[in-house]
Amino acid sequence: MSDMNKRYDVVVIGGGAAGLSGALALSRARRSVLVIDAGSPRNAPASHAHNYLGREGTPPLELLAIGRAEAADYGAETVRGNVVSAEKMSDGFRVVQEDGSAVHARRLLVTTGIVDELPPVEGLAERWGKEVLHCPYCHGWEVRDRPVGILALSPMAVHQALLWRQWSDDVVLFRHEQPDFSDEEYEQLAARGISVVEGEVAALEVSDDEVTGVRLAGGAVIPREAVVVQPRFTARSAVLESLGLVPAEMVMGDHVVGTYIAADPAGATDVPGVWVAGNVANLMEQVVGAAAAGLKAASMINMDLVTEDTQRAVEARRTPFSAEAERQVTERVLGDRRHGLQETR
Repeated sequence: MSDMNKRYDVVVIGGGAAGLSGALALSRARRSVLVIDAGSPRNAPASHAHNYLGREGTPPLELLAIGRAEAADYGAETVRGNVVSAEKMSDGFRVVQEDGSAVHARRLLVTTGIVDELPPVEGLAERWGKEVLHCPYCHGWEVRDRPVGILALSPMAVHQALLWRQWSDDVVLFRHEQPDFSDEEYEQLAARGISVVEGEVAALEVSDDEVTGVRLAGGAVIPREAVVVQPRFTARSAVLESLGLVPAEMVMGDHVVGTYIAADPAGATDVPGVWVAGNVANLMEQVVGAAAAGLKAASMINMDLVTEDTQRAVEARRTPFSAEAERQVTERVLGDRRHGLQETR
């Protein structure tokens, strides 16, 4: 793609569930759509995606391949690339990729997602999406009735332990470096049969490519088959920041759990012409919710373009000697005899 030679109604930045859902809807609305995908979906380490009605248990990369094919059936283009910035122009946006190439878009849908930042505990990153988990609705069923460990990383740790207790009656809460819990919290944990382990967690024990336990700094190993952590969710917002949008902090219980880009319920940001959908706007969104958000944003983008197209048509109609008006009159009056040339057959 050479600089600005390619022009689209909408450029979608990010090819996950939200972006592809938006691309599908916009293509079906007969809009020209380009999806620029960095190829690093957040849920790639997971073996299967869950709670997606009609696609339950589909591997994440397979789900995205299906989505790309469906959008392509209606004319959407998808390319692999990293968008580094976007610039507001008088007639839309200039979208620049890492290789220096650029395209023009009348509107932007940014679905770049988030990065899960894990604590520096040996073994966590390597087992992320396998036995190291964070969402019970995504993975609770898969570890049901197995020994589960909750690594306390925030004031939400007790809440996490009580929630995961729904899937297993063998739940242990590792206090790690968190302040002591309240008497009320200890009572809740005891009532649900959740043990609390004191001491800093040093590493995960792994055998035959599976987590087998949690090792404390003192050397003791507590057998566990799954470990729950709460990452810091950081919005992939570089492109949006280049347009002047600043990430906001999401706070739970006086604890910052991550950053996101603020938008209205349909995904419209404070920059006219720019929409967001998926985890970059909602840290807690699951795959099916991200897809729904992409669809909602796409419908609003199309309506925004319809409004602009109509306004242009009205202005052209009101200006009898405009270039557009002359073109329309010429076509109606002369047909194939434009410019004084009679077509010969």
